[in-house]
Amino acid sequence: MSTLALARFQFALTIAFHYLFPPLSIGLSVILVVMEGLWLKTRLPLYRQMTRFWARVFGLVFALGVATGVVMEFEFGTNWASYSRYVGDVFGSPLAAEGIFAFFLESVFLGLLLFGWDKVSPRIHFLSTVLVAVGAHLSAVWIVVTNSWMQTPAGYHIVGEGPGARAEITRFWEMVLNPSALDRVAHVFLGAWQAGAWLVISVGAYYLLKKRHLEFAKAFVKIGLGVAIVASLGQLVSGHHSAIIVSRTQPEKLAAFEGVYEANAPASAYVFGWVQEKDERVSGLKIPGLLSWMVHGNPAKAVPGLRAFPRENWPPVNATFQTYHVMVGIGFALIALAALGVFYGMRGSLWDQRWLLNLFVIAVLGPQIANQTGWFAAEMGRQPWIVYHLLRTSEGLSKVVPANMIRVSIVMFTLIYLLLLAVFLVLFYQKIKLGPAEEGSV
Repeated sequence: MSTLALARFQFALTIAFHYLFPPLSIGLSVILVVMEGLWLKTRLPLYRQMTRFWARVFGLVFALGVATGVVMEFEFGTNWASYSRYVGDVFGSPLAAEGIFAFFLESVFLGLLLFGWDKVSPRIHFLSTVLVAVGAHLSAVWIVVTNSWMQTPAGYHIVGEGPGARAEITRFWEMVLNPSALDRVAHVFLGAWQAGAWLVISVGAYYLLKKRHLEFAKAFVKIGLGVAIVASLGQLVSGHHSAIIVSRTQPEKLAAFEGVYEANAPASAYVFGWVQEKDERVSGLKIPGLLSWMVHGNPAKAVPGLRAFPRENWPPVNATFQTYHVMVGIGFALIALAALGVFYGMRGSLWDQRWLLNLFVIAVLGPQIANQTGWFAAEMGRQPWIVYHLLRTSEGLSKVVPANMIRVSIVMFTLIYLLLLAVFLVLFYQKIKLGPAEEGSV
C-alpha cells in the first residue's frame, strides 16, 4: 500500500473505533434525562434506580470516547500536516469552542451526575443531567460543523499561493452555518438517539428473555421504543433532506450513492445492487425515476451523473454505493422494528413476542452499523477531495512520514483498540449482569 493509502486507512481505523462511543453517549444522555424526569414527576424508586444504572453505563461509554478521540488530534499533526496547515485557521475556532463550551460542560456536570445523588437536591441533580446532555450534543455540533466545512466550505478566503496557501475565516457564522451543517447535525443527532435507544431496548429485551429484573426491563423497552420511533421517523425526513442538499452541493457524491453514470438523464434509485465500475453500469433492483423524484419532485427530470464530471474527480463508486445502501437499508429496518414494538405494545402483547424480543437484543448493532456506514459513504463520496474542490486528499498528506512508520503505528493502534474493546465489553457485561436493582430493592 502507498503512504497515502496507509495514512487514510489508519485514520479510518481510529475514527471508526472512536465513533462507536460518541453516538451512545449522546443517545444515552437523552435517555437519562427522560428517566430522571420521570423520577422527579412520579417519585417512583424504579426510575431513580434505572437512572443510576444507565448513568454508570454512560460513564463507561464517555471514558472510552475520550480515550479513543485524543488519538485523532495527533494524527492531524503527524500524517496530515499539510492538511492541518491549510485548514488550521478555520478549524481552530470550532474545535476550541467544542473544548470550552461542550467538553468542559459535559465533563464537569458528569461528576455531579455520577457522584452527586445524595449530595445535592433532586432538582440540582436533574439539572446536572440535562447539562451533561446539552454538553454531549454541543460537542457533536462543533465537530460536525467542522467536518461539514470540509464538505461544503463557506465563510473563508485563501491566503497565499502554492504550498504556503491556507484558508482563513472571513465570516465566522457563515462558516459555522455552511450549506450542509444543519442537516448533518440533525442527521448525527438522530442516529445517536437511535444508538442510545436501541442499547436500552436491547438490554431490556435481554432481561425479559432471561426473566430477570422484569419491572426494569419493561420500563427500559417502553422508554427506548418511545425514543427510537421518534428518532427513526425523524431520520427518514432528515436523510431525505440531506440527500437534496448533497444533490445541490456535491452532485458527484449523489451520483456515486446511486451509481448514476449518465451525464444528464432521469435517474433511478436502487433498493440494492452492485456497481461494475469497469463497465460503468449497475446490476440490481431499481425503482425507475425515483432518484429524480426525490431530488426534483419529478421522475422525468434529469440528475447529473458521473460522466458530467471529470473522471479524476470521481469518488470510489461501488464502495460509496454499498455503504450508502447499507445505511439506508438498516434505517428502514429499524423503523419497522420500532413500529412493531409500538404496535404490539399498544395491543398489550409485546412481552409475549419472544421472536421480536430476540430481534430487539441484536438490533443494538443496527444503529452502530448504520452510523459507521453513513460516515464511510459521506467521506468516501467526497473523494478525491479532503476539502471539497479546494484541497485534494493527496495534497493534505505529510511529506516526511514514511510508510513503514505508519504500518507500525497501525499494528500498535489495532492491538490497543482490541484491548480497549475487550475491557469495555467485560466491564459492560459486568454491569448488565449485576443489573439495575440496588441493594435492598426488589
